[in-house]
Amino acid sequence: MNLPLLLLALSGALLAWNLEYPVYRSRIWHAVSFLFGWLVGELVPFVVAVQAVVALAMLAVHGEHTLIDAFSLAVLVGAWGVMLRHYIAGGDAAQVMEEALQKALGQDYQQHIRPEFVARFPRSVLPATLARPFRLDLPEVTRVRDVVYAEADGQRLLLDVYHRNDLPAACPVLFQLHGGGWTEKMGSKNEQARPLMNHMAARGWVCVSVDYRLSPGASFPAHIIDCKRALAWVRAHIARWGGDPAFVVATGGSAGGHLCSLLALSANDPQWQPGFEDVDTRVQGCVPFYGVYDLSGRHGQKPNGAILEVLESWVIKKRYHEAAALYESGSPIERVHAGAPPFLVIHGDRDGLCPVAEARLFAQRLSEVSGSPVAYAEIPGAQHAFDIFRSLRSELVMYGVERFLAYLQSTARTGAGNTSP
Repeated sequence: MNLPLLLLALSGALLAWNLEYPVYRSRIWHAVSFLFGWLVGELVPFVVAVQAVVALAMLAVHGEHTLIDAFSLAVLVGAWGVMLRHYIAGGDAAQVMEEALQKALGQDYQQHIRPEFVARFPRSVLPATLARPFRLDLPEVTRVRDVVYAEADGQRLLLDVYHRNDLPAACPVLFQLHGGGWTEKMGSKNEQARPLMNHMAARGWVCVSVDYRLSPGASFPAHIIDCKRALAWVRAHIARWGGDPAFVVATGGSAGGHLCSLLALSANDPQWQPGFEDVDTRVQGCVPFYGVYDLSGRHGQKPNGAILEVLESWVIKKRYHEAAALYESGSPIERVHAGAPPFLVIHGDRDGLCPVAEARLFAQRLSEVSGSPVAYAEIPGAQHAFDIFRSLRSELVMYGVERFLAYLQSTARTGAGNTSP
């Protein structure tokens, strides 16, 4: 019996099972389930290729084969079939994004987008793109790193600016807030949303990716205050890199999805703008990815208490019953209002960290009261952080985000300037 081959087959079966049935309720295993679901789900062709090479090597080493070896191969091939089906189903993201945009903006929404923008919309994902999932940067884009936008608690707060090499003028601004559970060493501007930043910069946007103070060194609401400080910096300085300070759309994933939504829904709130209360912190749109919308958990959409435990122990550092007002004022779902800017809420239906039910409820509550469009795209098969690198699913979602941003830019009452190539 080829024991290594049997173990490889069982591991393949577990990986395939986890793609279809991720763990949600266990505080420990949900994180493990997410990690393998995220990496395997978006890198299936590479996982299958590696396992196939390893399996062939195992068969070559063991000259005699048994029925158990045949069983192992059958299990392994079946697991590959499930994985590949999952990956190919990522193509459904194109239809999901388009249906979400049509529902929120109107079936004819593309007719309201400037023709030069429509002409450059990608029609399909190139095989060369999928073959290089970790090619995050584009040669036509310049990334200006580590620009200081403020200082707080003796710490320099930094951001990166992405712009097209020819530096066009009066470009719309995409304002990115990274995730990572609001905590140190879990996320930064250096690795998150880089495909989106490069893609939109190549399209003539100026993209700003922001670092902010993290816990446990900082306590909430320091995080949102820093994000608003960065937006104030954009208002004052982004024209240097060709950005239009009057047209800013916020985006972010996970904790960044929470912060960009909170930023969009708490514009000009003086309690979170200490020393810069008079700066206009409104944004012209918001695109949160797999965000946290309810810090308290009182809406009953969280399958386990992991997020609340992180908030109480590391981020807010107070129990919910001790600081209920802060938990609720920091929850985007509690701050929906009629004057909210347009939203495109994106969430994966297999998200193992931030429950999709919470995103559904947030989008529903927001759409019921907002005077602006609210699009909700629930991406089939997508785990948390599915857009960190390039895959079939993440590229198609990004193309939908581009259409939403082009619509906002085209229909703004005052144009954002010439961003044509």
